[in-house]
Amino acid sequence: MKLFTTRQIAEIDKYTIENEPISDLDLMERAATEMFLELESAFDYDIPLVFFAGPGNNGGDALAMARLFAKSGHPCTVYLLDTGKPLKGSPAANWDRLTPIGNVSKYIINSEADFPFLDPACLVFDGLFGSGLKRPLEGLPAALVKHINKSKAKVYAIDIPSGMHGEENPGGNPHAIIKADMTLTLQFPKISLLFPENEPYIGKLKIIDIGLHPFAIEKTETPYRVSSAYMIRQIIPKRKRYDHKGTFGHALLIAGSYGKMGAALLAARGCVRAGAGLTTAHIPKAGYEIMQTSNPEVMVSIDRHDHFFSSPEISDRYTAIGIGPGLGTSTETVTAFGELLAKCKVPMVVDADALNILASQPGWLAQLPKKSILTPHPGEFNRLFGNTSNSWQRLQLLRDKAMVYGITIVLKGAWTAIAYPDGSVSFNPTGNPGMATGGSGDVLTGIILGLLAQGISPEKAAETGVYLHGLAGDLAARKISMPALIASDIIDYLGKAFMKINNRWQQDF
Repeated sequence: MKLFTTRQIAEIDKYTIENEPISDLDLMERAATEMFLELESAFDYDIPLVFFAGPGNNGGDALAMARLFAKSGHPCTVYLLDTGKPLKGSPAANWDRLTPIGNVSKYIINSEADFPFLDPACLVFDGLFGSGLKRPLEGLPAALVKHINKSKAKVYAIDIPSGMHGEENPGGNPHAIIKADMTLTLQFPKISLLFPENEPYIGKLKIIDIGLHPFAIEKTETPYRVSSAYMIRQIIPKRKRYDHKGTFGHALLIAGSYGKMGAALLAARGCVRAGAGLTTAHIPKAGYEIMQTSNPEVMVSIDRHDHFFSSPEISDRYTAIGIGPGLGTSTETVTAFGELLAKCKVPMVVDADALNILASQPGWLAQLPKKSILTPHPGEFNRLFGNTSNSWQRLQLLRDKAMVYGITIVLKGAWTAIAYPDGSVSFNPTGNPGMATGGSGDVLTGIILGLLAQGISPEKAAETGVYLHGLAGDLAARKISMPALIASDIIDYLGKAFMKINNRWQQDF
């Protein structure tokens, strides 16, 4: 699924109106109808519905929804916020259409004295402001948002919570953004809905297809998209009858140090389970017995040091190298990593302590082998590339660094963002908070390494690995629960994730 900026979405709306053809009013009606159909069956008829509408198209959507709910028998109250701008066009038409409806009460909010009491049992629909908002809310609109947020009523945001911008929220007032229980976003998720700082305002995210013109969607170029099960299915290699282990590559994992061998074990298991034909783990001598005992499928290369990585193994038999899980940052390890970078010709997956070493050694990023992949969490990303003020700025920095260094960067988190050397970015929809547990990232490194070793391009290996990692976590959480989920569970459910993808399952937001 493509993601667009608010300016691009407005252009797609315009194209739809001009070329379907359909009037602005009828397109608004279609959007309202789709939202109504999504929700109506879930609401009891004795629950009061309260709609807050602003002067723009977002308000028009709310007014049209109020009419549809009222005509179906739901008691509705509508509050129109007076911002000093006259109501016109389609929003004005939908305001007028409410007049003959019997079970709708209409009010205009001119001051804080007009704010209604919101019964905790009512359902509130936020149609005050849409994604095209240009500046933070202040004055009466901000006060109304705070009033709604103080209530105990359940809130549904239309398209985007009022007060939130579609991309960047510069200087935004966090107390003047609607805190929704559900956001019904129209046609596409707005990019800001995928940013972690906006999670408290979004609630459950539901995408409502309103039938915007497919040609406009196809022809409008954007660097942003959301990964899909369909895309991942095309990437996973199809195994042929006469394939053998040599067909699927040989991965070298450099990981582990005294007290952190668990990270190496998890990454190695993830690599094997992701389908690498052969996996060799280069580990300190202290980890030899536990690796051989716990992972009999993994070959072991012993470092000359007992407790940490100090001697890089360079061989042309490996098709990909992963480095970092539990590695440590001792002086000898830093030196060995530098030697590896100077000689390595195959793509690397760089994670954890290896990222911290890169951050401490200016210039080493430029020495990474071509087609390498970095997998930082936000803290590691900041150490590598510097801090930013918000997620939109960090997204632009992420794109820039992927292009400058010609690498793929996996910025881990909810809606993991993966930036590619061509400047494009994919967001991953799978995964859950139960995966916020020690070792989860090590498993991801192993999965991506296993895919990369098979000859899958770094871009596709990263996207597929992140998607399968999240899907395995989702499947595990359904059986085990999020609080009880551990990193090993992700590995245990990885096979089921592969099966689900191959069974033509589709991701539901």
